[in-house]
Amino acid sequence: MDPLTDVLSVSGVRGTLGTRIEAGGRWAMTLDDRPGAALHAITSGSAWLTVAGREPRELATGDVVLLSAGTRHSLGDAPGTEAEACDGVAAPERATDEVVRLGSPPVRTRMVTMHYDCDPAVRTRLLGTLPDLVHVSADTGATCFDDAVRMLGRELAEPGIATTAVLNSLVDIMLIQLLRAWLATRPAEQRGTWLGMLGDPIVRRALELIHGDPARPWTTATLAAAIAASRATLARRFPAAIGQSPAAYLTQWRMDLAAVRLRDTDDSVEEIAAAVGYGSVPAFSRAFTRARGRAPGRYRVHARAGARVTPRRGS
Repeated sequence: MDPLTDVLSVSGVRGTLGTRIEAGGRWAMTLDDRPGAALHAITSGSAWLTVAGREPRELATGDVVLLSAGTRHSLGDAPGTEAEACDGVAAPERATDEVVRLGSPPVRTRMVTMHYDCDPAVRTRLLGTLPDLVHVSADTGATCFDDAVRMLGRELAEPGIATTAVLNSLVDIMLIQLLRAWLATRPAEQRGTWLGMLGDPIVRRALELIHGDPARPWTTATLAAAIAASRATLARRFPAAIGQSPAAYLTQWRMDLAAVRLRDTDDSVEEIAAAVGYGSVPAFSRAFTRARGRAPGRYRVHARAGARVTPRRGS
């Protein structure tokens, strides 16, 4: 079991194609109107990114930047150019999937914005472990990353049969390739977060076992034995890598799995309890209530009442 794939799947990380921009001359726009993380890919030309409290940085062709949810920022032709709010510029075009054109001809910059949201029912969130700003430049040498950016640019410039399906897939691929390229160059920044397991083979193997069989009655001792490590070593390195003890992480992941099944399936509480490693419903109910503030049955009613479905663009 690949823990990263499992977390991305269960936490419902879902990308949507946002604003497509062609710009020239003097231009700038502010983007802060979406609750999820925003990813900007420069497919041709360049743009300047401005984030409060940081020095402006230039983004070149092939550069991609990911900003955490709620990070107010602007993109423009140069630092200091007066920016328009994204909603005021792009609202009509967003409704029709047309390109947003800014500034004046000729077009010197083409870029696309993507948005990523997580399932609110899941507490193990990959995007929440990342810095507020992740910038991967085109000169990183990450071939697959470069290929994904080029494919995105070509598909946007020359739409063909099933372009919407291709773009939807590329939006998801872009996030994975961004993470791969960034993680390869920032090992120190991962320590103490979920991604810290990537830098510690012992912790990664323990997580693989937990994700491969979350219902098994794992303890620090049994995990350590299964990966041929000492209990003391795993007990020390696991929280140092990801910020939680093995027991705390196992409980959190079980509650994530249970919360999603309570909301999205008609499985009985008994079935869900057994699937996440609890031999009795009362024990499961106590654990779930401590973690989520509601008993499983009440959580199911509340979650279904508040559930919302966000379709992809063009679907």
